[in-house]
Amino acid sequence: MGLAQSQNDMTDGDASSGCPDRHQPVLLGPVLAGLHIRPEGVYVDATYGRGGHARAILEKLSDQGRLIVADRDPEAVAHAQKVLGGDERCVILRVTLAELPQLLEQRGEAGIVDGLLADLGVSSPQLDSPQRGFSFQHDGPLDMRMDPQRGESAAQLLERSTAQELTRLIRNYGEERQAGRIARAIVRARESHQAPRTTRELAGLIEGVIKKREPGRHPATRTFQALRIAVNDELNELEAFLDRAIDLLSPAGRLAIIAFHSLEDRRVKRFIRDASRSGDLPPAVPVVPEGLRPRLSPVGKAYRADQTELAANRRARSAVLRIAERLP
Repeated sequence: MGLAQSQNDMTDGDASSGCPDRHQPVLLGPVLAGLHIRPEGVYVDATYGRGGHARAILEKLSDQGRLIVADRDPEAVAHAQKVLGGDERCVILRVTLAELPQLLEQRGEAGIVDGLLADLGVSSPQLDSPQRGFSFQHDGPLDMRMDPQRGESAAQLLERSTAQELTRLIRNYGEERQAGRIARAIVRARESHQAPRTTRELAGLIEGVIKKREPGRHPATRTFQALRIAVNDELNELEAFLDRAIDLLSPAGRLAIIAFHSLEDRRVKRFIRDASRSGDLPPAVPVVPEGLRPRLSPVGKAYRADQTELAANRRARSAVLRIAERLP
């Protein structure tokens, strides 16, 4: 397989450059139905991207409704300001997923949000920009930061990490069986003063050491996913967001999360399951104390794209939407 082959799963289901489905919001119908939008309600899009979901939500709001959009990527925030900045119903925030709940609490938004949406993963514009370094379809700096102005790049992470650390990272975040072989190859290249600095260099290095390959998947796919998750601390960001998300919702407010790989979806599924259970109590207790009552109720089962959407938007292939409602 050549380096230009589609990075299917590594991109979290995003369309590749040049495809007609780029920028289409995934599972838009189920998201809008699941959020059960009230025209005068307050809604939050925690991951604006390029605003496909946000614009659709806004179309359903009256003059009394409000929409808060947030993103950590400065390019996404600039896009939101250009597209939505003139709408008095909109508030635009540059903030990480983990930081968003506290900021909304400080703004007095806790307990009044009627719908909270997070569409996780990489956006098509991020993938399509060689300078962002997310995709090995384009040769660019090995960066991968959602916010290029914060934290270390993927190249810097590779430069400082030991073979053991890289093995653990690639195995845990990429679910890559040959993590050790890849990690050792990266360290050998670094010791020979040939450390990969671009996306194509890293993909080529991995392609050279992986002999047994999964059908339809480039051998660098899982490693690129792992590095992106590590660079952006995505799983910890998600956990921190979920820990405080319920407090943002009004009674009967809806939480909608779109995940694109099993590491994210397992955490969302577990969170909703745990928040939907009563605490451990003896069977004879007639009334469940407030602190042990369920806080969420699942809305339907996991939603996936139907064949019509899959034909129009390849990014939807691996998307899983879970929805829950805050209980009174």
